Amino acid sequence: MHTSVPLTADARGLRVGITTSRYHEGVTGRLQEGALKAFKAAGGREDDLILVDAPGSFELVSIAHALAARADIDAVVCIGCVLTGETTHDQYICQAVASGLASITAVTGKPIAFGVLTCQSIEQAQARAGGAKGNKGEEAMNAAVIAAQAVGRVHRLPLGRPA
Repeated sequence: MHTSVPLTADARGLRVGITTSRYHEGVTGRLQEGALKAFKAAGGREDDLILVDAPGSFELVSIAHALAARADIDAVVCIGCVLTGETTHDQYICQAVASGLASITAVTGKPIAFGVLTCQSIEQAQARAGGAKGNKGEEAMNAAVIAAQAVGRVHRLPLGRPA
């Protein structure tokens, strides 16, 4: 039996959680706007979104876990922005967030989209938050919706033959 991943996002009937870091809010706010726009463009209803603010990117992990643990959530989009600084602090934050979000996906089976920018400058972040490099919030939402569609298809596949 073969099932294919849809090429376009179809958010109809999906419920998605979005958690957005408020650190670098000028960037993350635009990423969140892009995610909301993408969800609506894919046929999703605003009432099918749960928005939760996070103080920073590190806290996205616990909030994403709480959202993914809900039976009525199909996917979670995590939005943040971590900039390289004078120390290696950014590396520890990025590694912890990426690992934590991947772990949530593995445990819950629900797509967790990584919409966390990891840039060297605020200019690079702005270019990816609706500037010359597009809007990574839109991309993260589309990835979450498409992955949720694929997971739903897998759950609806008929069971194999008993041994």
